[in-house]
Parts: sequence; C-alpha cells; structure tokens
Amino acid sequence: MSRLKELRKAKGYTQVKMQLLTGIDQSDYSKIENGKRYYTFEQCRKIAIALETSMDYLAGLTDVQAPYPRIGPDISCKKAQKSTEKTKPLN
Repeated sequence: MSRLKELRKAKGYTQVKMQLLTGIDQSDYSKIENGKRYYTFEQCRKIAIALETSMDYLAGLTDVQAPYPRIGPDISCKKAQKSTEKTKPLN
C-alpha cells in the first residue's frame, strides 16, 4: 500500500473526502494513489496539507510524517497586532 493510501486510511478519509479537501477529481486521485498517474506540484501540496504531512514524506524522501511548520496569514496578523500594541500611546 502506498504512503498516500496509508495516510488517507489512517485519517479515516475516503477518496471522495480527499476530492472535497483538495479539489482533485476522485478518479484522478485514485490513479495517483494507485501509481497510475503522477501528481503535479500543486496537487502534491494540496494532498500534503489535507493529510497533515510534508511533500517530502509523500515523495518518499523522508520517513518523518510530521509536516514542516507553516507560516500562514494568522501568524503575520499576530505579529502585526503585537507591533501595533507596542506603539500605542499610554493614557
């Protein structure tokens, strides 16, 4: 069984659920999972995010399942909020 299939089943997701999470058509996803089709960089990224792993793990480049830390809009918003709090005048 492929890493992709193992991760999906461990999460309790169906291929249809993966379609909803990634936007990849279920039949295409099935072909990817069964090694009959390669995924694009963007598809790999979406799958890694949906399965909470890294693209390197999906590609077999590492045995560490944990995803890399991600920097998202929430983090930058918190930083911006903290910097404005420091500059507020004291009353």
